[in-house]
Amino acid sequence: MKKIILVCLVVLTVVGCRSKTTNTDIDLIRNPKSAIGYDDKEKMPIIAFDSDSHDFGRLSAGESVSYSFHFRNTGNADLVISGCSATCGCTIADYPKDRIAPGGEGYITVTFKSAGKSGQQFQEVTVVTNAQPSRIKLKILAQVSH
Repeated sequence: MKKIILVCLVVLTVVGCRSKTTNTDIDLIRNPKSAIGYDDKEKMPIIAFDSDSHDFGRLSAGESVSYSFHFRNTGNADLVISGCSATCGCTIADYPKDRIAPGGEGYITVTFKSAGKSGQQFQEVTVVTNAQPSRIKLKILAQVSH
């Protein structure tokens, strides 16, 4: 009985810890910045968003709305977005799958589905990149009424 419980716990841990990000060559996601400092000679991408939040305002329950967060790579190396994950299944993000060269720009489009929601909504999308910091949170707000 103890072995069965142990096996179940191991399986749940492995399944529960799977990342929702896409697979990316691990060499692309290396980050020379650490707690002891940053090597200025190392080429590094920098993802710079025009804004990291958006308020959809008032929505009727059942509405689906989208917003595109504009960003630029202001660094001196290719930017790779390895994935985006949301705090809720009601929110999804579409992001560029190709490398973004220095000076390049793009959009991360976040779609919020208000079905089954009511009242003030706050959702976050975590963007995972090879930049520093490697994780950036985009925030959306909405007031959903029936």
